[in-house]
Parts: sequence; C-alpha cells; structure tokens
Amino acid sequence: GSAGAPSPPAAASKWVRLNVGGTYFVSTRQTLCREPKSFLCRLCCQDGPELGSDKDETGAYLIDRDPTYFGPILNYLRHGKLIINKELAEEGVLEEAEFYNIASLVRLVKERIRDNENRTSQGPVKHVYRVLQCQEEELTQMVSTMSDGWKFEQLISIGSSYNYGNEDQAEFLCVVSRELNNSTNGIVKEPSEKAKV
Repeated sequence: GSAGAPSPPAAASKWVRLNVGGTYFVSTRQTLCREPKSFLCRLCCQDGPELGSDKDETGAYLIDRDPTYFGPILNYLRHGKLIINKELAEEGVLEEAEFYNIASLVRLVKERIRDNENRTSQGPVKHVYRVLQCQEEELTQMVSTMSDGWKFEQLISIGSSYNYGNEDQAEFLCVVSRELNNSTNGIVKEPSEKAKV
C-alpha cells in the first residue's frame, strides 16, 4: 500500500465531530452511544437516511442547539456525573437533556433543580450562630422557649457536677443557629404556641 493512502474508515469512525450551534465538540462513538435511545446515539450510530443528519464541510454533524449547555451533556455521557458550572442555569441543561433524549440525565437535572429550590428560596442561606451558656436544669426550659427560627445545633458539656458535690449543676454550652434571609418570601412562619411577650 502506498504511504499516502487515507486512514482506514474504522479509525476515522471511532471519533465523531459535532458542530453544535457553531462550536465544535469531538467525542467517540462509544461515548455518544452510552444512552442507546438518545438523539446522539441515533445520530452517530445509525447514520441512516431516517435522521438525514446534515454535516458541515469538515464532516462534523450539525446540531442546531446552544453549545453552552452541550458541555455538561457530553461530560455526563463520558463519566456519568452531572457537573454544571456555576454560571450555567440547570434549566438550560435540562432543556438540552430533554432534547437529546437522555432520560437518566433528565432525572438527575430535575433532582438537582428541586434540591436547589428547596435549599434556596432566596439565594444562598446564611446562618447566624449563638452560643448560650446554661446549667443542666435550665436546659429543657431554654430549648422549649427558643424563639421562632432558632434551631438547636449542638450541646457541649463544659463541666459536670461530679467534681463539686451536688449543689453544682453541670454547665453546658448550647449552640443554636438560625437562617438569615434577606427577605421573608418563601419562608413559612410557623405560628408559635407561646404567646409573644
């Protein structure tokens, strides 16, 4: 065979070039066919007339979608994890996952969106912590009268009555926290049983 012969199609067909909205992505058929029902699998692995996929002059498959959100899709197919850059909207990735028909990814992104909504009704939640010192006998009373929004975090014993005879109560540090929200939308105020003083 002459040295100038083109590489055999087998080698060429392992790699796939995609032109997503004007941005090139290169991947392997194996990666793109991870999800047998996906659009990408049909595109590359059944290069049949039924999809009639257009290729550009470089031989890349043309896909008229936003390339910004294609990265997480391709990476998911590569390693099975959902990784989304901070500046990308999950909704955008969801849109693409649905377009490419990658069911497991759609599920993951929806979970992620749900988690975020639960976690942040109003952007990032900051916590304020307070440490209260109290004695054993005041403990239950203090916990029960904790005002709305304060959550009991941790109890640290800082000494005990054993060393000092009975009149000394054990001392505790009680750590409580509450969420600082910039606005109260989305926060359900539980009516407190106790009358406000």
